[in-house]
Amino acid sequence: MLNQKILPASTNMKEFECFLKSSYEIGVYLYMHIAQLKNIDLLAKQYGKKMIYHVDLIHGIKNDEYATEYICQEYKPYGLISTKSSVILKAKQKGVIAVQRIFLIDSHALEKSYKLVEKTRPDFIEVLPGAMPQMIKEVKERLGTPIFAGGLIRTSEEVQNALDAGANAITTSKRELWDFFGNKNL
Repeated sequence: MLNQKILPASTNMKEFECFLKSSYEIGVYLYMHIAQLKNIDLLAKQYGKKMIYHVDLIHGIKNDEYATEYICQEYKPYGLISTKSSVILKAKQKGVIAVQRIFLIDSHALEKSYKLVEKTRPDFIEVLPGAMPQMIKEVKERLGTPIFAGGLIRTSEEVQNALDAGANAITTSKRELWDFFGNKNL
């Protein structure tokens, strides 16, 4: 299902254009306006790319099950990321890869996230910040769900540490890491 260790995350059209020209097949798009989604989706399909959209960061549309259903029917994305259980459950119902984003803020937030993931059973969990290998290992052991690590991963060593701790892939908008790992088989 996932054959790359870096998931390039685009936060604007310039980064997205770089992703389109890259060797990566799957990418993530963050921070867009709903009016941009049609063009982004069209370009991705023209370049043979599979997109994961962060529903919580699409401005102009509510991050709920209705918006999720609309995005799934209208654009047929490869996957959707959200912190909301209703989005994850609807994405799964629609046959779209569901990525539950969790924040490792403190022990209370972690326990709350465990309960949420046990309820939604997403295809992947995105753990933020991803520069905490010991927490990636703990989450993976506790839940057994494949993990994306994102946030505050700045070096190739941090990428490798997250992968060694059990992350399946790294979501990053840091272009240097896209380029460094672009043609490498980790």
